[in-house]
Amino acid sequence: MFAPAARLASKRLLEIHQLFRQSPQTSRSFSTALNYHIDSPDNNPETPWEFSDVNMEKAKEIMSHYPSNYKQSAVIPLLDLAQQQHGGWLPVSAMNAVGKYHLLVCGTTPCMIRGSREIEEALLNHLGVKRNEVTKDGMFSVGEMECMGCCVNAPMITVADYSKGSEGYTYNYHEDVTPKRVVEIVEMLRRGEKPPVGTQNPQRIMSGPEGGNKTLLSEPTPPPCRDLDAC
Repeated sequence: MFAPAARLASKRLLEIHQLFRQSPQTSRSFSTALNYHIDSPDNNPETPWEFSDVNMEKAKEIMSHYPSNYKQSAVIPLLDLAQQQHGGWLPVSAMNAVGKYHLLVCGTTPCMIRGSREIEEALLNHLGVKRNEVTKDGMFSVGEMECMGCCVNAPMITVADYSKGSEGYTYNYHEDVTPKRVVEIVEMLRRGEKPPVGTQNPQRIMSGPEGGNKTLLSEPTPPPCRDLDAC
């Protein structure tokens, strides 16, 4: 009974695979091709799009439902509003209207102990915004996110990079940051450069100890054998 559905799914995957092979962006993986967007005259990053005056007021009303530190949670209802305005489908230019770089500071206990509040303060002061506000040039916004799972490399930020639109979207961790380093990261992004991801401490390799390993430098001594029959 599942054979027709299986054949249909197999046919669809083959079509996607063929479409992917015809794409000039041959560096993409096949899995990426499953959600690959192809520009068309009426749906491409250059297609003008913005909320109407009426819907802009609705958008502000939607945003008011969320706490000041969780405004990003409004993204789904805002995209739904954009889809309604556009006649039932969501153009890629509406998705890209989110902004270029969303900087998220981890605010969970390990990062807070290691100075995440100073990290956030440095970003807000440098960009001249409050939390969840967007800079006047539309390039940056700063928010907070709870544990990102890199507590050993605290404090850390992540950069949601929309600079190449939804097709080129990346989400990168920058760990072991300092107030000075996050400002440097911002300025690298502003210049169109790609700051190194992962730990920003040159004395560390990934999550290893600063300066290299201090323990477990040789093979561990095996435990003595137990004579289970003697128990």
